[in-house]
Amino acid sequence: MQGMEENQAIDHDLDNNLNDQFLTFVLGAETYGIDILRVQEIRGWEPPTSLPNTPDYIKGVINMRGAVVPIVDLRQRFKIGEMVYNDSTVVIITHFNYQIPESDEVIQKTIGLVVDGVSDVHDVNLAELQSAPSFGDTKRVSGEFVKGLATLDHTMIIILNVDLMINQGIYEEVRQFLMAA
Repeated sequence: MQGMEENQAIDHDLDNNLNDQFLTFVLGAETYGIDILRVQEIRGWEPPTSLPNTPDYIKGVINMRGAVVPIVDLRQRFKIGEMVYNDSTVVIITHFNYQIPESDEVIQKTIGLVVDGVSDVHDVNLAELQSAPSFGDTKRVSGEFVKGLATLDHTMIIILNVDLMINQGIYEEVRQFLMAA
């Protein structure tokens, strides 16, 4: 009997190893999640210093302990509607791996993501993520930027792939925008 209990405990531990923690946040009526290990800090909304010749969703930059950090409004980037900046609006300071164009070199960069509000940290079993349906290239939240969909307490959470979303979905667009200007 004891051996059986040990095997069940080992199986339970293996299931827990598939769990990752995600910070959930709200944009409009939807709940999104990003890997908690990518989050450096959560800051209240303060207007950043605007930069000329950037897309509307690039709100500007802030000086964070000597580092210049770009601020991106995800509501505008995902075309979810006009952002209302209020007491619940926050900036999630996030690390991501930046692939240097035409190079194998990857460096870590920091970016601030403006969201309507943060919710909670949840354990998500990655083996239970559902695939996001494809609706073509809508320039909203592209399927390639969605790691998967999780259901927690009857709420659907859109788990984002931070590296792809920022590298290809934001940095690449800004680069093309600046080249066209």
